[in-house]
Amino acid sequence: MHPASRFNTKRYLIQRLFKLILFLFSSLIIQAPTVAQPLNGEPGKRISVAPEAVFRMFREAGMKPINHELTEAEKEKVERAFAVLPPLHQKILKAHLQSVSFMDNMPNNALTSPVESSDSTKLYNITFRAGILGETVSEWATKKEYTSFNQSTDSVFTIRVEAGTSDAIQYVLLHEATHVVDAVLSITPHPKTSEALAEPTTFTKNIWSTMNRPVNTFVHPLLEKTRFRTGSAPIDSAADVYKALQQTPFASLYGMAAWFEDLAELEAIYHHTRKMGQPFRILVRKNNVEVVRFEPMNNKRVKARIKQLRIFYKS
Repeated sequence: MHPASRFNTKRYLIQRLFKLILFLFSSLIIQAPTVAQPLNGEPGKRISVAPEAVFRMFREAGMKPINHELTEAEKEKVERAFAVLPPLHQKILKAHLQSVSFMDNMPNNALTSPVESSDSTKLYNITFRAGILGETVSEWATKKEYTSFNQSTDSVFTIRVEAGTSDAIQYVLLHEATHVVDAVLSITPHPKTSEALAEPTTFTKNIWSTMNRPVNTFVHPLLEKTRFRTGSAPIDSAADVYKALQQTPFASLYGMAAWFEDLAELEAIYHHTRKMGQPFRILVRKNNVEVVRFEPMNNKRVKARIKQLRIFYKS
């Protein structure tokens, strides 16, 4: 089975969800049907059924989401993932994470959404596709990377992400938890619409012009054709796509979707490699011969932005 084949039948649903999810992260105004309960215990133990608004969003997109009851082994994986988060993430989640949920029949990997509170406290739910609990970060990242490209024809090109054998939930949680930290601290701007002009923050200045539009310097015709730039680049263009990505300050193709994904991807890949000592490299092969290797943490333009991540590690 092709590494990305199970994603293809739901591609159109994911594309329909993508604009909605962008709106969700930027505006954070999804309406929750009930008032949040008091926060109890460590964030990694706050496992519950996702808010009805999340179920409804997926149902309206044609999905049939089902709550996933975690096994004891899966609960242990979740708790380990929370334990390796950066200090600031752990502090923010303790005060602002209402719950963590897991779903079967979910089209994307994870979704962070606000939960209504009885006061002005910002509270969030993170819902994960339960299947990632059975994947290593390399397996999960490889499947995800394939979804950047159109897989409609056979190709002599393959993509592989070498990111170690740690649990995929560790990487995905770090990415989603960074969205929560960002929402609370406004590390990126939070305009009401994706097209709105906003005062840049230190992180977005000279990188982004609007929420999902990089400055002209980093707009490349080939990169604009990838899925996360709302295009449909063929897999045969993968080598050229990653060569183009090397000329930008973005750590991944997904990081080019919007400035909040840029932040979450940069932090996730940085923490995974520099703090946890794991690899992260994308290999493109043609007829089983490597033609391009993309290692974001070796890219001078990406490395120049690492100083923006210091906030996550201050005690």
